[in-house]
Amino acid sequence: MTVLSATDARVAVKARTRSVDGWLLAGIPGVVFLLVFFAWPLAQVLVRSLVDPSPQNYVTFLQTPAYMQILLQTFQIAAVVTLVCLLLGYPYAYLLSKTSGLSRTILLAVVLLPIWTSFLVRSVALQTWLQDTGVINSLLMNAGIISEPLPLIRTSLGVTVGMTQILLPFMILPLFSVMQRVRPDLLKAAASLGAPPRRAFFTVYLPQTLPGIISGSLLVFVISLGFFVVPAILGGTEGSMLSKLIVDMVGRSEFGMASTLAAILLFATAVILAIGSRFTNIRDLVGGGK
Repeated sequence: MTVLSATDARVAVKARTRSVDGWLLAGIPGVVFLLVFFAWPLAQVLVRSLVDPSPQNYVTFLQTPAYMQILLQTFQIAAVVTLVCLLLGYPYAYLLSKTSGLSRTILLAVVLLPIWTSFLVRSVALQTWLQDTGVINSLLMNAGIISEPLPLIRTSLGVTVGMTQILLPFMILPLFSVMQRVRPDLLKAAASLGAPPRRAFFTVYLPQTLPGIISGSLLVFVISLGFFVVPAILGGTEGSMLSKLIVDMVGRSEFGMASTLAAILLFATAVILAIGSRFTNIRDLVGGGK
């Protein structure tokens, strides 16, 4: 065994210190950028919510049924989108984890390619399917199934469909990451002990994938809360969300109340993240960690 001398130890410590100092210096531009373009504007929003014109903004929010209703509607739509993404994404991620080679490449491409397409373009394209004279209603009416167009757009249903098709990959990827780490011999062991496939799945496999379920659901739910593009294009009064109301208020120069609504949405998101982080590793949100 090699024993380092005191001089060698000091040289090694200095080398590690220089390495750490180098990484700290390299990180300074990123920190400055976040402070200037994220932390400072966010602080301005929080301050404006209290002083423009006064903290009475929060009382106004609590006393105005319309504000409370749209906040509840925002959480409701986000919850429904999260549930639908989970129901659609779990089987897809399971299939993805069980394939390999070209099949896995194709399935991954189907998930990743939509992410590289603009949300705005995808929402406008979906509008041609959901509108009263769109593809779905035209097919159903031509087939004689319906006599008048279904209300697929300017409703919560249209917003839910639009947000689901955009956010589904954000559910699939964390699930796939966790499913890859599940040992395949566990289900075989359960079967060898007499457990039927359904029981083996619910008692052995499903608990192993719970971190992916929580991570994917948390990611989709939090993103859904602040969605603006889809509610603006596919939603109406019924499908409106808090983020769209904030943008509308900014357009009317109602900066004080808009800042108040933004602060409330930020607080709600922070609480959800704080609660969710107690049940999952934050690395699972980006598909990492073991």
